[in-house]
Amino acid sequence: MSATLIDGKARAARLRASVAQAVTGLKAAPGIVPGLAVVLVGDDPASRVYVANKVRQTEECGMRSIEHRLPADTSQDELMALVASLNADPQVDGILVQMPLPAHLDTDQVVLAIDPEKDVDGLHPQNAGRIVLGAEGLVPCTPQGCVLLAREARGGDLSGLDAVVLGRSILVGKPVSLLLQNENCTVTMAHSRTRDIEAVCRRADILVAAVGRPEMVRGSWIKPGATVIDVGINRVPAPDKGPDKTRLVGDVAFAEAAEVASAITPVPGGVGPMTIACLLANTVVAACRRRGLTVPEM
Repeated sequence: MSATLIDGKARAARLRASVAQAVTGLKAAPGIVPGLAVVLVGDDPASRVYVANKVRQTEECGMRSIEHRLPADTSQDELMALVASLNADPQVDGILVQMPLPAHLDTDQVVLAIDPEKDVDGLHPQNAGRIVLGAEGLVPCTPQGCVLLAREARGGDLSGLDAVVLGRSILVGKPVSLLLQNENCTVTMAHSRTRDIEAVCRRADILVAAVGRPEMVRGSWIKPGATVIDVGINRVPAPDKGPDKTRLVGDVAFAEAAEVASAITPVPGGVGPMTIACLLANTVVAACRRRGLTVPEM
């Protein structure tokens, strides 16, 4: 392997340390303890683990964690009433409703109900619009983590680089393409209808893969010296580990790509750890902006 590993765990740890330092300062003066409310509906195992990690890391950074666990049969009206109460609670600076919600609940309606100033997941249309305008807002956590890791790999300045974003979801593909444009990259968004997609990807100085297809991007798709940010988390069979065993892989064929790229994120341990760290940073940003305070460096 010739590529340098982009260590998402280490970068996330540094960001969490900066968040904790910022929280310490806010507690000292003007005496604020940022609060993050996390809502989990149902008992999805992956969501349960993810929420537990968020709660733990929130508390480790010195912030107030407010956790609401609701049964799977919670009605739309009950969930909307909880969101309304969190919007009105002055001790809550950030609200995160864990997705996916049970099928009978309207996710879009819930997202629209969250106060945009407390929308630390960055999913509300007002925050999406602020990204389009290049204006101040709360940025979606996974796309934000992708950009921070790309900066890390490229020495901090992405200006003038060609970026290709593979995938056009509203959760990752579209917002990360806008964030990269705001970093002065020239951005191409590739997707299932893109002609000669391999050639498009080979143009990229920065390739962000977010399609949810295991190892779709082969080494031959990578421009020599490119930076590869792999957002995919796919569970595939691992017969070498035993019957019914699985392993996690990204959207990029890691071993092949690592022979061509200059830097690449592993799966796991790349983009994933950045998501919660960026969520914590967003909570501090929300706490400061809601009170008209200067946001500390993080």
